Amino acid sequence: MANDLVQDTFEKLWINRKSVDNEKAKQWLFTTGYRLMLNTIKRENRMDVREEIPEISMKNEDSTRFENRDLIDKLMAFLSPQQQSIIMLRDYEGYDYKEIGNILSLSESQVKVYLFRARKRLKEQLKKNKHLVA
Repeated sequence: MANDLVQDTFEKLWINRKSVDNEKAKQWLFTTGYRLMLNTIKRENRMDVREEIPEISMKNEDSTRFENRDLIDKLMAFLSPQQQSIIMLRDYEGYDYKEIGNILSLSESQVKVYLFRARKRLKEQLKKNKHLVA
């Protein structure tokens, strides 16, 4: 499914190549892919697309890294899809507030507020679910 969404996104870029500014092509691709993903999730009435992605395990990976990833996945499940997206874009992809706002059609201040609330919620869930850490 992920491969199909990526292919559809690039197909849309190809169709709209004359109207997409070269300097903003990466942002356009991400926004389009994000919206296609949300539409697919809504259409199939799924709440969490991560269930469709198989876990990738590598022989040389440290086991604590997997445990940390598992913990992060469990905690992220407590967030709304929008909060998950903002956390991923800011903390994993390194986008700034303005870029995230453009991608998700939010103002810069909305991004900051949603990010603050998402991080606060993650901390609260971590405290409530200490058993997940052990």
